Amino acid sequence: MHVLVADDHSIVREGLKQIVMKMDEVSNIEEAENGTEALAKIEKKKYDLIILDISMPGLSGLDVLKTMKERNEKANVLILSIHPQEQYAIRALNLGASGYLCKDSIYEELAVAIKKIASGGKYISPALAEKIAFNKDDGNKLPHEKLSEREFQILLLLAKGKSVKEIAGELFISDKTVSTYRARILKKMEMKHNAELTRYSLMNDLIE
Repeated sequence: MHVLVADDHSIVREGLKQIVMKMDEVSNIEEAENGTEALAKIEKKKYDLIILDISMPGLSGLDVLKTMKERNEKANVLILSIHPQEQYAIRALNLGASGYLCKDSIYEELAVAIKKIASGGKYISPALAEKIAFNKDDGNKLPHEKLSEREFQILLLLAKGKSVKEIAGELFISDKTVSTYRARILKKMEMKHNAELTRYSLMNDLIE
């Protein structure tokens, strides 16, 4: 199995490589320190498994997943996140990920997740699966869970303090389009200011 590990922290990459290298199924491991580098490598080579950190500077793991889906890139992708938030898992799986793993359980679950994905299955932790099942009813959904993929993406950027112009440049869309999304997000979330979005995102473990 040819594996690519993408994480912006070198110590995390080394830890992941140490675990993965012990597996008989793995023959080769490469690494990338951000989403842009990961995409560049994915364009040039075929990987059997791509392990992606969700929170990388520039292109996030979800951005990489979305681009891969648009380009019809075929590979199994395991998303790693510090967020035990089921909404991230749902969005990752909807974008084509084969698994979602919280970083606090990497050492216990990574090998299990890789083996399940390698055999053609999908992996999320039992605890997360239970939360997802519980929250399937629309009546239990939090405000951010009702946002579209793009709205959720822009919500996180606004919550991190990015300006409309910065978001437009990062997502390659116009300032006007970002402003339209911002207005729509505020309306759906029943809020009036970016500061409320930031406070909400922190309280719900959507941003660091």
